[in-house]
Order: sequence, then C-alpha cells, then structure tokens
Amino acid sequence: MTMPDASPIWLTIKLASLTTAILFVVGTPLAWWLASTKSKLRPFVEAVTALPLVLPPTVLGFYLLLVMSPHSPLGAFWVKVSGETLTFSFTGLVFASILYSLPFMVQPLTSAFEAVGRGPIEAAASLGASPVDAFFRVVAPLSARGFVTAGVLTFAHTLGEFGVVLMVGGNIPGETRVLSIAIYDHVETLQYAEAHALSAGLLAFSFIVLLLVYTFDRKARVRVG
Repeated sequence: MTMPDASPIWLTIKLASLTTAILFVVGTPLAWWLASTKSKLRPFVEAVTALPLVLPPTVLGFYLLLVMSPHSPLGAFWVKVSGETLTFSFTGLVFASILYSLPFMVQPLTSAFEAVGRGPIEAAASLGASPVDAFFRVVAPLSARGFVTAGVLTFAHTLGEFGVVLMVGGNIPGETRVLSIAIYDHVETLQYAEAHALSAGLLAFSFIVLLLVYTFDRKARVRVG
C-alpha cells in the first residue's frame, strides 16, 4: 500500500491550530458574557452561536461563499487589502472554520463559567481586584477544565470539517486540500487504500481525543467531589 500524501495532514493541523487559537481569543469573552449577562439578547446570541450545530454544513458553506465572494463588501475589502480572494484560499478556510467550530468553544466555556458563579468574582472585587484581574487570577484557573475541553473539542472538530471547507475552499493542493477533502478525493478516484489510511488515522485520533477528554473530566469531577 502506497503512503498517502502528507501535505493535507499538515494543512489540516495548521488549520485546526489556528482556528482553536483564534477561538480562544474570540470565544472566551463571548462565553463570559453569556454566562454572566441578564440581557434579553442572550437567547438570540445563544441561538446564533449554536446555529452551526444544526445547520447542514453545505448551507453554512453556501452562505459563507456568498459573504466572502469578491463581489460582496467583505470579499471586495479583502481583495483590496490583500490582493487575494477569501474564497478558495487558506485564509477563507480559517474564517469559515472559526464560525463552524464556534459552538464547540463557546458552549463548554459558558458552562464552566456558570459553574464558577459570581461568588469568587465578588470576593476578588472586595479585595480590590479589577474585573480583568479577577477573571485571569480567579475565574480562569477555576475554569481550567472547561478551557481544556473547549480547546480539544474545537481542534478535533475542525480536523473533521468537510462540507464547509469544500464549499468555501474547494480542493486546491497545498492551499485548501485538507484531510477530509483528500479522503473524499481518494474515494472518488477509487484509491481506497489511501482513503483507508487517512480515515483510520483520523478515526484513531478522534477516539483518543474523546477518551482523554472524558478521562480528564472524570478525574476533575472526582477531585472536586
């Protein structure tokens, strides 16, 4: 059996790593707002955040394709700034992946922040800590389990993207041909051995990730209990 091209693997890891890192920055304040706000807008924001969980990936990919098209305001602005299109580019894949994996980052973090509650924040404030300082010194350490779960699930979910990345990025070797697209391409060309090698690796990785998440979560619960 010939070994499959490794470039889709490294491209997928790069995409998942960037997506996870950016979502930590974007998703953390959003999750904190959802966990602490009493605004009437919360159900609306929660629904928008969770949309990728219920929308068919091709539907989300189709609308992202329209939004990032060179003829749209966002796409035209990006072309003017960078000289490249968002569609059928790695940058476009990152943008699409951020939206597609958003709930996998926000929901675990929101649950973790809600579990911490307002008590530690109020105690830190009474000792003179600013809200930002209290968050990083009190809330973040107490929410470590949520951060680990959110990061691992976001990374793993991004690895398996197919419909969204196919619609937005196509199948350009070295640019947008990620692991899921490579598997599909091998199956279409009846290269089942190569498809099996990539699929088996992704299956094993996904299982190990979930096993580690559940093991970590169980041990954390035992320590807390």
